[in-house]
Amino acid sequence: MNVSKRILIVDDEEMNLDFFDLMLSKLGFVVEKAGDGVEAMEKVKRFLPDLVLLDNVMPRMSGWEFTKILKGDPRYKDIPIIMLSALDDVKDKIEGFELGVEDYITKPFNFSEVLARIRVVLRNRELFAQIAVRESRLSLAEELNVDIKRTLLGFVKSIDALDRTIEISGKNHEALEKTQYMRKQIAELDAKIEKTFVEWEDLKKDEIGLPVLETNFREHINQEQG
Repeated sequence: MNVSKRILIVDDEEMNLDFFDLMLSKLGFVVEKAGDGVEAMEKVKRFLPDLVLLDNVMPRMSGWEFTKILKGDPRYKDIPIIMLSALDDVKDKIEGFELGVEDYITKPFNFSEVLARIRVVLRNRELFAQIAVRESRLSLAEELNVDIKRTLLGFVKSIDALDRTIEISGKNHEALEKTQYMRKQIAELDAKIEKTFVEWEDLKKDEIGLPVLETNFREHINQEQG
């Protein structure tokens, strides 16, 4: 994983901001800081972080409120959030996951654990992105397959019309042989396309879709924290 990821740290405690800034910067991360949720939203728009390390209890805008806004915006909803909170109640953790945070760490925390969780969340984000690209490519391939088959059908109809014209104008064996050859070539191409389409369908049956994978990941994290 490329360590030069952008991390936005949001905390109203200057000491925590400086600590994470120092430690994460040493490890190669690009760090930006915000003292509350309002400032953090402005930093998100300019900085476009790969991950937000978010305190829960803050003035002006709490971590909960920030999460609701971020996850409700289609431009930023895929930015993962790790919430740091002194609230250790199970209900608070559940609420955080239901709002869309990727992980929840209770204070006091160990930096090694926080770093490990940062790397896991970033790794999973990259995995989700790869699967999303894969699904997009499969979808595009299916659309192209349909378009090609429609085009081939148009060719066949054109050849049918050409055959009728040849028959009406008189027996032209050379022209008929050419149209028959074209039919054969089209049929072979159509068979290859159909085979590819079947292989795509089999692949889709066996693969884990992005929504399922994301749900399983959240359930796993929830069980760990529970």
